[in-house]
Amino acid sequence: MTQLPQLNRELFHPRYWLTWLGIIALYILVLLPYPLLYVLGCRIGRLAMRFMKRRVEIARRNLELCFPDMPVSERESMIKHNFESVGMGLIETGMAWFWPNWRINKWCRASGLEHIAKTREEGKGVLLIGMHFLTLELGARIFGIHNPGIGVYRPNDNKLIDWLQTWGRMRSNKSMLDRKDLKGMIRALKGGDIIWYAPDHDYGPRSSVFAPFFAVEKAATTVGSYVLIRSSKPAVVPFVPRRLPHGQGYELVIMPDVADTMPLENELATVTRMNQVVEEGVLLAPEQYMWLHRRFKTRPEGEPSRY
Repeated sequence: MTQLPQLNRELFHPRYWLTWLGIIALYILVLLPYPLLYVLGCRIGRLAMRFMKRRVEIARRNLELCFPDMPVSERESMIKHNFESVGMGLIETGMAWFWPNWRINKWCRASGLEHIAKTREEGKGVLLIGMHFLTLELGARIFGIHNPGIGVYRPNDNKLIDWLQTWGRMRSNKSMLDRKDLKGMIRALKGGDIIWYAPDHDYGPRSSVFAPFFAVEKAATTVGSYVLIRSSKPAVVPFVPRRLPHGQGYELVIMPDVADTMPLENELATVTRMNQVVEEGVLLAPEQYMWLHRRFKTRPEGEPSRY
C-alpha cells in the first residue's frame, strides 16, 4: 500500500529552506499572464541548452536512433524546440500545482472526453496511457478537472518536493500510487477507477522486455502494461497534452479505447503494441516529448551502449 507524504514539521527544517525559496519563486512566477510565461519559458529553455550539454547530446542521439531518415537540419530544429519545451515544462509544473481551476480552463481545452464517458457508462476501469511529454504535469491536472483519477508516480528523494508534487497532483485527482504498487493499481482498476500510467521509460532490465520503439528494434520497456491489462481487463485510453504554438494555450487529446487491439498471449506482444500506441501519441507533438532522457540505456546482454 502506497503511503502518501504529509506536510509535517520536518519539512520546515533549515535544510529545506532553499527548496522553499524555489517553491515560493515558482509560485510568484506563475502569477504572471500566460503569454508572458510562454515567452519566458521558451527563453529559459534556449538558455538551458548552453548549460545542459550532456542532455543536448542525449536528445540528439535519441532523435538519431528514432528518426534515422530525418534530415539533420530538421533534427537540430527539433532539439531547439524541445529545449524550449524544457523551459516551459518548469513553468507548466508551477501552473499545474498552483493555478486555480478557472485559470486552467481558460487556457486549456480537451478533446475526446466522450471516449472516457463511454468507458464510465460501461463500468470499466480505465488504464489511462500517459507519455513522458514535458507537459505531463499540466496534462494530468487538465485531465483530472474533467475526470478525477489516480496517478502513478515515483516518490521524490527530496521529502519536501515529494509532498509538494503529491499535493499539486491531487488538486484535481483522487490519490497517488507508487509505480511499484502493481497490486494497488490492479485493485483500483477492478474497482472501476482511472489509473494514470506511463509505460514509455527505460526502468532497467528487471521487469522489462526488449521491444521495437520507432526505429530502435530493442528498447527496454516495462511489462507492467501486460500485467495490468491481463489482470484487470480495463479500457486502455491514451492521451496527449500538447502545447499550442505561439502562446495559444493547450489541447488535451484523449484517444479512443485501444484495449481490443492489445494482444495478451505474452508480454512481448502486449509491449510491442503498447509502444506503437506511444509512438502514435508522440507524433502528435514530437518536439514536446522528453527526448533528453536516456530512453535506450538498457541493452541486451553483450550489446554496446547506445550512448
